[in-house]
Amino acid sequence: MDKKITIAIDGFSSTGKSTLAKQLAKELGYIYVDTGAMYRAVALYAMQHDFISETHFDKESLISKLPKVTLQFLFNPDLGFAEMYLNEVNVETEIRTLAVSNFVSKVAEVSEVRSKLVEQQQHMGENKGIVMDGRDIGTVVFKDAELKLFMTASSETRAKRRFDELTEKGQEVTYEEVLKNVEERDYIDTHREDSPLIKASDAIEIDNSHLSITEQFEKVLDLVKSVS
Repeated sequence: MDKKITIAIDGFSSTGKSTLAKQLAKELGYIYVDTGAMYRAVALYAMQHDFISETHFDKESLISKLPKVTLQFLFNPDLGFAEMYLNEVNVETEIRTLAVSNFVSKVAEVSEVRSKLVEQQQHMGENKGIVMDGRDIGTVVFKDAELKLFMTASSETRAKRRFDELTEKGQEVTYEEVLKNVEERDYIDTHREDSPLIKASDAIEIDNSHLSITEQFEKVLDLVKSVS
């Protein structure tokens, strides 16, 4: 491959965006950025400070504290990937819970949150050679990315994947809870006013409902080779 490019991966929750992005970054020697982890970390911060719960969301208090929110990705050589740090504390495990999943889309709706994180994300990708996944990477963060992918799968398939992932980590959840979370996040992500989840006009859609991880990776790697 002759040149470094920017790879933008968007799509619905639990479509394996992060898995694919990690595979590509490792294969290509690129930087990987999980923007979902950044929004999850802000959601966790809001939960920790009682700005958000099932009964309320104090957006103004969260907005006022955003200057105090520091996000970092620090590489863990034992795991082989970078973990999310919130104000210098490793929160990689905490942000992956269903509790955080229940609030992350609501936090991501806040324009001030999106503005802060998009600015950081664009700075990370200034030198290309980056794989970034999220909800608005190809439509907002990197509009000129050389390769844009849009990942999708049925809500039932995604819920089953997410349920298996959570139970393997020892979390006590039901499939019905996870399916409800997936469907609610889909609705919020696609209906928010600021940067809703949509497929960029020049993005390649990949429905991986019936693709193995290996099949998906090989298919996308061929696409990368065709543009780099």
